[in-house]
Amino acid sequence: MIDKLEMFIALAQAQHFGRAAERLGIAQPTLSAAIRQLESDLGAQLVRRGSRYGGLTPEGARVLDWARQIVGDARTMREELRAARMGLSGIVRLAVIPTALTVASALTARFAAAHPNVRFSVMSSNSIDILKSLEGLQIDAGISYLDNEPLGRVVTVPLYRETYVLLVRRDSPEAQRGRVRWSDLGQLRLCLLTPDMQNRRIIGGHLAEAGVTVAPAIESNSTIVLAQHVAQGGWATILPRKAAEVFLPGGALAAVPIVAPDARHAVGLIAPWREPHTPVIAALLAEARRMAEG
Repeated sequence: MIDKLEMFIALAQAQHFGRAAERLGIAQPTLSAAIRQLESDLGAQLVRRGSRYGGLTPEGARVLDWARQIVGDARTMREELRAARMGLSGIVRLAVIPTALTVASALTARFAAAHPNVRFSVMSSNSIDILKSLEGLQIDAGISYLDNEPLGRVVTVPLYRETYVLLVRRDSPEAQRGRVRWSDLGQLRLCLLTPDMQNRRIIGGHLAEAGVTVAPAIESNSTIVLAQHVAQGGWATILPRKAAEVFLPGGALAAVPIVAPDARHAVGLIAPWREPHTPVIAALLAEARRMAEG
């Protein structure tokens, strides 16, 4: 039944039989047959069907909660047995907001040094999709904001507090200033992250509080794209300091602190709430705590 519950979770996440089947790597008729068999085994209709997927029935929504718990527990059991035989091994699927990718690399490097048989798959994602993927068991952990939008039932380890800088060319007038205020940024040609990124919503909030309305001509979900536009000249962007630091070696770009207010937002490791965690995730949470304390 575990495999059918995993298929059911994938269907609820994708909300489409074809997309769920593709994600699972199976044919759509195979998925449909598995869901019908699950309904038969449980004696309840779980999915509303018409010409297409119509959502979950009330019974389906309740089964989804149980499915996530059962599948998660089964994975934890398998991981514990494997760790007892072989030590920590396997692959950790980690999703990270774009502005925290440098911190993610520091965490995974520390963990890999201590546990060389564990591999990582690191993906860039926005904060909303990270929470959805955690809930749908598509990833094992995430690195995202902790204090700006609701997180739901998760375990968190704060890693650092994000502060913000204006990234500009070193030969620009703004680079000669020791600091700039949020209210100073309304006259600049800004390129910013896309609105689906929580960083953009945070920055938009601080700009609005300063009375600045921004309509960037360039939006991207990649900090590399933003920095490349700044390097071309005539553009500026707003980034967390840790995200900006990777673009500063070489001297072409400069990072100017933004004040009034000196905004700070917590970023940390997020894992599904579960007791116990798999041995690998428990070790990752412990490594994150050591990194934050050091």
